Amino acid sequence: MKFDFDAWAKLAKDDPAEFERRRELALRAAIDAAPPYFRQRLEALQNTLDSERQRASTPQASCVHMNALLWAGFYRLRKELTAAASGTPPPRPPVKQSAKVIPLRSARHERLRNQATPM
Repeated sequence: MKFDFDAWAKLAKDDPAEFERRRELALRAAIDAAPPYFRQRLEALQNTLDSERQRASTPQASCVHMNALLWAGFYRLRKELTAAASGTPPPRPPVKQSAKVIPLRSARHERLRNQATPM
């Protein structure tokens, strides 16, 4: 797929609504062209990026946030690849197991329990 930056930039300037429509079509086509086992992750990634764009106060802020996401993903990948090359698994954060279980009883259960208790 050839990408003509100048044509896309001109479209974004001249007709933002058409730019957005074509952008969504191009993204959908790219996701649909991916192997099935990648599609769910690509859709999740696109949803994350779309959320960042909507949440950002300016296009520049959106770009900064997406850039930070890109670099965070890059460093995670680098860590995984370095660990795989050395033959040692990367350290995983410890799992906290300090949950307190609170029993939830229905009103019906309480009535039956009270009826069964001798007075």
